[in-house]
Amino acid sequence: MQERQQSKRKLLFLIVFIHLLPQCLGRPQSKNGRYRQTFEEVKREIAGYKDIAKAIIDLAVYGKAQNRSYERLALFVDTIGPRLSGSKNLDTAIKYMHNALKENGLENVHLEPVKIPHWERGEESAMMVEPRCHNLAILGLGNSIATPPEGITAEILVVTSFDELHARAPEAKGKIVVYNEPYISYGETVQYRSQGAVEAAKAGAVASLIRSIASFSINSPHTGWQYYRSDVPRIPTACISVEDAEMMARMSSKGMKIVVNLKMEAKTYPDASSFNTVGEIVGSKYPEQVVLVSGHLDSWDVGQGAMDDGGGAFISWEALSLIKNLGLRPKRTLRLVLWTGEEQGGVGANQYYQLHKVNISNFDIVMESDEGTFMPTGLAFTGSDKARSIMREVMQLLQPINVTAVYENGGGTDVDYWVQDGVPGASLLDDITKYFWFHHSNGDTMTVQDPNQMNLCAAVWTVVSYVIADMEEMLPR
Repeated sequence: MQERQQSKRKLLFLIVFIHLLPQCLGRPQSKNGRYRQTFEEVKREIAGYKDIAKAIIDLAVYGKAQNRSYERLALFVDTIGPRLSGSKNLDTAIKYMHNALKENGLENVHLEPVKIPHWERGEESAMMVEPRCHNLAILGLGNSIATPPEGITAEILVVTSFDELHARAPEAKGKIVVYNEPYISYGETVQYRSQGAVEAAKAGAVASLIRSIASFSINSPHTGWQYYRSDVPRIPTACISVEDAEMMARMSSKGMKIVVNLKMEAKTYPDASSFNTVGEIVGSKYPEQVVLVSGHLDSWDVGQGAMDDGGGAFISWEALSLIKNLGLRPKRTLRLVLWTGEEQGGVGANQYYQLHKVNISNFDIVMESDEGTFMPTGLAFTGSDKARSIMREVMQLLQPINVTAVYENGGGTDVDYWVQDGVPGASLLDDITKYFWFHHSNGDTMTVQDPNQMNLCAAVWTVVSYVIADMEEMLPR
């Protein structure tokens, strides 16, 4: 009996010792039972990917895969064209990509059904009829209502801000409000596009025309989504070119009476059926854990949607293609998601999040490229300080192409649902000097894209996603 008790005590001591050993060594145990590495160990692990990172860069930038993402994108946008939410073009694009991912040999290629808005602009025009006849270049804003068939003919009121509109509200009644707001940044100035109709309607305006949210213009209107409020009358709204907005502002400042006739056939239909498109490389060791790379397939109905967001979608596909080409299989699953309904506020992505958030603890990082694929400058990242330190080490692997910086505010419309719940988020950061020249306009065509820059973007996207997916431990939250 005494020997049996001594054996039990020895066994108990051994169990306690094994449990405490990692803490004694400074290596706390993670929830899933694996040991949390020290930062120095993580640094050494990441440094060990130097040769793989170089192989990825060589293949993407100089090797057989050179220009592949560009050529794939050109064929896609030239064949299908713009892909507005709810349109036949978007349906065609999704079927095209579903087949392409299968032919590329990705695993678990499938479509996940969602409902997305269906709005069509129809015929539209705006004519200045006083003090002279002048055809205004316009693009109706998404979700706008139509005018009566004969249009709306009214005097305009030009304002530069919401504050000025509120101060001159008595003058706005029965008029078309024209916003000639100065471009500061997209994030700050876009409020005039999204809320301009509501604010004008509050003051009794019959329509609103918004100076395009663009940093440069060649008489090019830029469209985008706008929002109504249930407690405010809905009025038609469209964007006009920077040049026309400034012209009317100059004329108005000289006391001229300006009258415009606006015609819009815009119509909103019931929500349409659509799909998020998914393909994977299944993880070899922790397949339930996910590194998500993404871009959105839908676009506006002007241009080709090559820049927004064809480039981002296709370098995300390219990341998995490059990894397959090199015969690599990371420890955790690399999941490509091509979103639908992004331009209406991440509608498809929100439904994906609602479906998959039950497994949120298994999402290692969510990555989205949706601000162009111009010359890459680094990675924008949102996450804990420890995770940021790890990302800095990962980015050092991109020294051969001199893209090593880590910036703030990673994420994007489609992945922010996850980031707000604590999942690390990353977005490609590139030189967007010219991005808002073409954004949401007829200028968003394949001509904007540069194959060499896309190669570099693909290399960055692939190195980051592969290394994070293959490291022994998930990013700390």
